[in-house]
Amino acid sequence: MSRPYTMKRRAEQQAETRRRIVEAAVELHGSVGPARTNTSMVAERAGVQRHTLYAHFPDERSLLLACSGLVAERDPLPDAEPWRGIADRCERLRTGLRALYGWYGRNADLAGCVLRDVEHHALTREIAELRIAPHMRACHEVLGDGLSPSQQAMLGLMLSYFTWRTLVREGGLEQDAAVALAAHAIAGAG
Repeated sequence: MSRPYTMKRRAEQQAETRRRIVEAAVELHGSVGPARTNTSMVAERAGVQRHTLYAHFPDERSLLLACSGLVAERDPLPDAEPWRGIADRCERLRTGLRALYGWYGRNADLAGCVLRDVEHHALTREIAELRIAPHMRACHEVLGDGLSPSQQAMLGLMLSYFTWRTLVREGGLEQDAAVALAAHAIAGAG
């Protein structure tokens, strides 16, 4: 009679351990970046042995997939599709930029570390291509509808996390001011 209870309890403990490992890895990815995070660091932060980590995640790829999945579940990148319904191109642009810049603001440390590591860490690049790139392509497609080639180029620049960081974090602009400036720069590039 106690066997099903024991199995259920064990499954719950395993799920909790897995969650702690993923949480620890996400925290490290947001502070040192995925390229600089190693299994010893994750295991220590999660309070598990390395062999326990490997029992849940046999390789770095499986751990990065779990981490990116958790981040996407908690705070997904904006869905560009509803913006298609905004007839006024300037309002559509401001709405999209506001949503994307808001996401950047909420996820600044993690996004900064991940996007930095995309440049030199093949696995981070692979996961970013899977999890981030489709959203960014959709944003560019929807917001770029009807824009000239030079406006399209400016849109690409303004959609970048690094542009957001320059405007808001380094430049000290409030979010709304950054959105207005970005929208104006895009419109003016025509």
